[in-house]
Amino acid sequence: MLASFVFSLMALLIKLSGQRLHITQILLVRQIGMAIMVSPAILRNFPGSLRSERPALQLLRVFFALVAMLCGFTAIIYMPLADATAIFFAKSFFVTIFAVVFLAETVGIYRWGAVLLGFVGVLIMLQPGTDNFSIYGLASLTGAAGAAAVMILLRLLTRIESANTIMTYGALGVGVVMLIPGIYFWQRPTTTEWLLLVSIAVVSYFAQKCNIFAYKHGEASLLASLDYVRLLWATLFGFLVFGQFPGLSTWFGAAIVVAAAIFMIYRETRCKRGRAVAVSRRDGES
Repeated sequence: MLASFVFSLMALLIKLSGQRLHITQILLVRQIGMAIMVSPAILRNFPGSLRSERPALQLLRVFFALVAMLCGFTAIIYMPLADATAIFFAKSFFVTIFAVVFLAETVGIYRWGAVLLGFVGVLIMLQPGTDNFSIYGLASLTGAAGAAAVMILLRLLTRIESANTIMTYGALGVGVVMLIPGIYFWQRPTTTEWLLLVSIAVVSYFAQKCNIFAYKHGEASLLASLDYVRLLWATLFGFLVFGQFPGLSTWFGAAIVVAAAIFMIYRETRCKRGRAVAVSRRDGES
């Protein structure tokens, strides 16, 4: 719950910073700040932390992380916070699709139905073909796909790479790529903007630490469903700071997306328990 609040706070700070500063400048400062905060863990094993069994996968993860952040943060800046957050929840459906394609996971008819229903909810929010359609809605959807690709790559990398190596490539990779565009689009921040930029880095680091701690000690299915509380925080922040309140189509589409995603979590948990029971029975019979 704390991670959901802090991630929503991060989105608010990004939206405030993006009123004048370029997204690449925001990302550059964010990554520099995060790299400084994780530097003790990186330097402890440096340069061994850069040795990778699959450097191509590491670089591919950096690429998709860039897609997720550039598109997702751009949507946050130019869309109402609640709308961008709700569309980004489509990440769950992309994860299912990518898991089937790249990890050869088996998905039943119920979860495929939930994926299709979820994308119906996304279409309701995007409203293609109407005056309310925004290219930034597609940016948020693209960011969700990028974030899903990162999650799939992490599943692959954690089988063969150490946590330090994964963290090092993640912390340094995006910052190195953002160095040139960040400097090119650089505008001298005001004192307030510097405070916002530094806060984004600190809040991002703290949000990730909360998330890691939660998933280390908690039940994954419960924690995944709690993540949707971010929509409530995004709505509150958007209303209090920017006077923006989601329309009926956003609420209706978001309700469909959240319901479909939670159903997928329920089905996955149920299937895992069923497989565990079957294995224990076989072991008992043997």
